[in-house]
Amino acid sequence: MEEIIEVVSTFPSKEDAEKVAELLIKERLAACVQLQGPVKSVYRWKGKVEEDEEWILTAKTKMSLYGDVEKLIKENHTYEVPQILAFPVVRGLKDYLEWLKGEVK
Repeated sequence: MEEIIEVVSTFPSKEDAEKVAELLIKERLAACVQLQGPVKSVYRWKGKVEEDEEWILTAKTKMSLYGDVEKLIKENHTYEVPQILAFPVVRGLKDYLEWLKGEVK
């Protein structure tokens, strides 16, 4: 069975996150994309502690599409180094997983 993953990225605005979500679905690189926010992020960047409001994008897809998903997010992101992380889905409802696989390339 092909591995299913969730890809997580953060964006500086709801509009930026929505744009990428729509592209991921349009290009059939994700079966479902969820947006959450705003959330407060605290991090160190170039030696300075920063605080920002961000939006979280979570995309459900197949591991074989990770490279294309990463490329699309990076090309449409405003950050110099965007967060793009992938997590394996270890279990899920069989019917949902079959639907997911049918909705992506």
